[in-house]
Amino acid sequence: MDLFDQQDGKSDNRPLADRMRPRSLDEYVGQDHLLGADSLLRRAVAEDRLFSVIFWGPPGSGKTTLARIMAQETKSHFIGFSAVLSGVKEIRGVVEEATELWRHQRRKTILFVDEIHRFNKAQQDAFLPHVESGLITLIGATTENPSFEVIAPLLSRMRVLTLKPFTEEDLSGIVRRALADSERGLGGLGLEIEPEALSHIVWSADGDARSALNSLEAAASVMDNSGETGRRITRAFVEEAIQKKALQYDKSGEEHYNLISALHKSLRGSDPDAALYWLGRMLMAGEDPLYIARRLIRFASEDVGNADPRALTVTIDAMQAYHFLGSPEGELALAQAAVYLATAAKSNSLYTGYGRVRQTIEKTGTLPVPLHIRNAPTKLMKELDYGKGYLYAHDFADAYIPQEYLPDELRGKGPQFYRPTDRGYEKIIGERLEQWRKIREANAAKKEKP
Repeated sequence: MDLFDQQDGKSDNRPLADRMRPRSLDEYVGQDHLLGADSLLRRAVAEDRLFSVIFWGPPGSGKTTLARIMAQETKSHFIGFSAVLSGVKEIRGVVEEATELWRHQRRKTILFVDEIHRFNKAQQDAFLPHVESGLITLIGATTENPSFEVIAPLLSRMRVLTLKPFTEEDLSGIVRRALADSERGLGGLGLEIEPEALSHIVWSADGDARSALNSLEAAASVMDNSGETGRRITRAFVEEAIQKKALQYDKSGEEHYNLISALHKSLRGSDPDAALYWLGRMLMAGEDPLYIARRLIRFASEDVGNADPRALTVTIDAMQAYHFLGSPEGELALAQAAVYLATAAKSNSLYTGYGRVRQTIEKTGTLPVPLHIRNAPTKLMKELDYGKGYLYAHDFADAYIPQEYLPDELRGKGPQFYRPTDRGYEKIIGERLEQWRKIREANAAKKEKP
């Protein structure tokens, strides 16, 4: 008989995290911004005036538990629904069930849809009339930004409530409660936990209550199988059970874009420490290092540009180094590139200049190439004045001669597209362009003299 068989003969084999779900709002830990004494949600539950809502939050933040409590405390019929496993046919079945319950028992139905962001438009549309009529109170749970994943008509009929990751204090309390609870938790086992072990569980959970309880249960199991006679969970048992910290991250979801945005903005803001931190967060969470490398290369052109032309070379070299070394050694090359970009002179002149080019082309269409800079490989083309009057720059001092290269419609308007800053190497570029401008003006003045 192992340690878990000693719990007063109880036969509940559900995972600890499932057994320890709060049964009431009073037992619920955290989310004080939603469940405070005079909060909208708490009043709605107390007065049995529930509304359709989307719970948006990270895994393990208590979305499913809160939905169950709302149903229980309002004596509503609770139907759990998986967006992954269900379709329009199943929705119709739920609607029929809700209709019968209301008709014969005057009992309300709460339909809880886990991962509602996985429903397609047709499936989401099927909810609309029944949410609008009040036949069902729809509670959707999602880890993704509802603004992107839920259709506007449905979103307009629901309130979006954001759940936050549990704090370290919240998680510590949840773990201690599970250790003390003799009815549903591990209280019958007489276990103690070292402060360092508790801290490691909390740290590893990263705001996820389910993860914290799973880690506790795993650590208790490791301790039981170790052969030791004590009832004290040490950090060593926890480390063996957890193995590795599971960071909150979804490579295709919002957090993916949040982290890459944080990295990009830290680089742009010239903060190497922040850049290294967000880079580390992404790599340790399992992001594809080559995706990060591609974003660094983009940044080198978009936000550094010719203020430091070497930035592009450094980032491409970093990508090649990672290709050669792989993880974890190659990650250092990406870190080197990130620090280089963060500390480089910044210019978005290339980015904005190319943007102006695209706008101009959209407005003007395909303007003809001036004859003098057209290629003239054949006799016919030469007879048509292709290449006529072209001046070869290397035949002149400093390899520069004033000459028009833009279509006629775009001439004489000054630097329309590329406008260098006075930062880094672009300052030298700007000085060179100014020198050539003066040469053009002097040449134009000569032509105007009689």
